[in-house]
Amino acid sequence: MKVYIGNYRTHRWYHRLLKWYPDQKKYIKIDKWDTWSMDHTLAEFIVPMLRQLRDNTHSAPFVDLDDRPEHLIGTIPKREQGDVDEYHFDAWDWVLSEMLFAFESKHNDWEQQFYSGECDIEWKLLEGREEEMYEMVHGPNHTWEIDREGRDAYQKRITNGFRLFGRYYENLWD
Repeated sequence: MKVYIGNYRTHRWYHRLLKWYPDQKKYIKIDKWDTWSMDHTLAEFIVPMLRQLRDNTHSAPFVDLDDRPEHLIGTIPKREQGDVDEYHFDAWDWVLSEMLFAFESKHNDWEQQFYSGECDIEWKLLEGREEEMYEMVHGPNHTWEIDREGRDAYQKRITNGFRLFGRYYENLWD
């Protein structure tokens, strides 16, 4: 994949007069393998863009109370037009950080932290069958375990980050 996006077009007073608007220069080439794991490919671009937005943001959209964690629920019970609570900007920063967490997890082998022990598996021949069949059994040194609660909580956070990305997609501007 190759992407080149040039500077945004510059509008001058005479462009309107001439009814001519120069286009922004763009070049995007997508190879067949870019869609094999498109979620990973897109994350390559989304992570740095979200970081830049988070670090340079000058505004914040309204974040629904249902999307906020409990510690970011403000004191204004029902939002009127234009009212913001004391956590307005903190809530948006939290949403951006959850989006970043989800997309950064695409590049990490995050599930490994929830595995421990050694995996010892043996294949035992099943007797009395017409066809040769095997059964997978644990060997004597099998100590492999999964922290399912931790893994599920981590996955739930990733899923929520992607949900927030979809929900606030049109607010990803500065």
